[in-house]
Amino acid sequence: MKAIIPPENLTELLERANMMAGVSLAQIATHRGIPVPKDLKRDKGWVGQLIEMELGATAGSKPEQDFLHLGVELKTIPINAQGRPLETTYVCVAPLTQIEGLTWENSLVCHKLQRVLWVPVEGERHIPIGDRRIGTPILWQPDPNELRLLKQDWEEIMELIALGKVEKLTARHGEVLQLRPKAANSRSLTQSIAENGSVKMTNPRGFYLKTTFTAMILDKVFG
Repeated sequence: MKAIIPPENLTELLERANMMAGVSLAQIATHRGIPVPKDLKRDKGWVGQLIEMELGATAGSKPEQDFLHLGVELKTIPINAQGRPLETTYVCVAPLTQIEGLTWENSLVCHKLQRVLWVPVEGERHIPIGDRRIGTPILWQPDPNELRLLKQDWEEIMELIALGKVEKLTARHGEVLQLRPKAANSRSLTQSIAENGSVKMTNPRGFYLKTTFTAMILDKVFG
C-alpha cells in the first residue's frame, strides 16, 4: 500500500479533509485495502488512524502535532445524530515526574492544541462501523477565553501532580480539561511524585478534553 504524501500546506490539508465529508469509513478503507473491524473494542484507535492515513499525517505515535510542518494536530470526534460529541477527546500523556520548570506555554498540551483540525465522524453504536460517515472538518484555534480555561485547568492539575496528589485527581477536576488513567490495563505502572517528594508507582495518566468543551467548539461553527 502506497503511503500518502503529507499535504504541502494548509490549503491542501483542508481540501483533502473537505473531500472526505459525506464519505463512509468503509469507502476509504476499501480504497486503501484496509479491513473494517466489526467493532472498536480491540481497535479503539482505528477510525483516527484511518483518517490520519488518508490525510497524510506524519507524527504516528510521536509526541508532536500530526502535521508538525503545518503546526496542526488532527482529532477525530465521534458525534451523535444531533452533532454532539459522544466521548472525551484524548490530548496526550501527562508527565508525572521531572516537572520542575514546566509551564503551560512549553507543555505538550499547549503545543498540541495550538491549532486542531477536527474531523467529526458518526459514532452512534447502532451504525455499523463501515457505514459511519465523515462530517465537515473544522480548523480551530483556541480563542483567548478557551486558552484561559485550558491553561487554568492544566496549571491546577499539574500543581496537584507536583504535590504528589495524583491519586486524588478525578475526571471531575477541571472545567474543560481532565486527567484520567491512560493505559491498556490497570497493571501498567509508571513513576509519579509521592506526597513526601519521593517517587511512587501509579497508572499512567492522560489529558482529555471534556465533551462540554468540544461541544462548544462544534457549536461555534455549526450552531
